[in-house]
Amino acid sequence: MEAARNAGAKILEIYGRDFEVEYKGDDSPLTEADKAANEVIMAFLDHAYPEVPVISEENRAIPYRERCDWGRFWLVDPLDGTKEFIKKNGEFTVNIALVEGSRPILGVVYRPVDDILYLGVENSGAWRISGDGLPQPIEGGSHYLEKEQVRVVASRSHLSPEVEAFVKELRVQGKEVDFLSAGSSLKLCLVAEGAADVYPRFGPTMEWDTGAAQAVATAAGRRVLDVRTRKPLSYNKENLLNPHFIVE
Repeated sequence: MEAARNAGAKILEIYGRDFEVEYKGDDSPLTEADKAANEVIMAFLDHAYPEVPVISEENRAIPYRERCDWGRFWLVDPLDGTKEFIKKNGEFTVNIALVEGSRPILGVVYRPVDDILYLGVENSGAWRISGDGLPQPIEGGSHYLEKEQVRVVASRSHLSPEVEAFVKELRVQGKEVDFLSAGSSLKLCLVAEGAADVYPRFGPTMEWDTGAAQAVATAAGRRVLDVRTRKPLSYNKENLLNPHFIVE
C-alpha cells in the first residue's frame, strides 16, 4: 500500500501542472507521470522484496524463457488509465499485484485523486480504504443474472459493438439495464464493491491492466473469467495480452 500511495503522490504532483505526452510503438500514450511512478514503485519493491522479480508495463521486455518458471512475482501498472490522466478526469489508478503461479493472490488499486485504495487478499477478503479511514470490507453481492435491474460498467475509452450487443441481450431477457462508465481498473473495483453488477470486456488489455483489480474482485467474491473458456484469467503467459473477459 505504501508503494502505491507514494507513486500516487508523485502522479498528483505532475497532474497539477503541464506535462508532455509521448507515444510508444503501439501508439499508446506515455507521460512523465508513468515513468516517475514506475521509478517509485520499482525502488520500493527492490528494497523491500529484493528476491521477488517484477513485471511492469514500463519495463516489460523480459523474455518468457527468463520468467516462465517464476513461482511468484510482482505485476505493476504504475499509471493505469494514462488516457484518463491526460484528459484530467481523475479516473486513473496505480495497480500493484502479487502473482503466485498464474493467479494474482494480492492486489492494490489506488486512485490518487480521491485518495481511495482497494485491497484484496486471497482467502482473507477485500477492503476499500478512503484516506486515513479504517478499511471497509467490500463484497460484490449476487450474480447479475439473478437481478432484474443490472448495472453494466464499461470503459470511457474502449466502448465496443460487442458491449452494446451484451447490453441489448440483457434487455431482450427483460432486464432493466443501467450503463455505467469508468476508466482504468476502477471498472473491476466497481463490480468488486457492488456499485456495478457486471463488466464485459471485449477489447484488448494486458496482464498489468487487470492483475491487481482481479485480486480485489476475486477476494470480494466476484469472478474474472475468460469469455471463451469460462476460466479465471491466468498470468505470466508467453504473450501478456489478456483474452476477452467478463467480471461477474
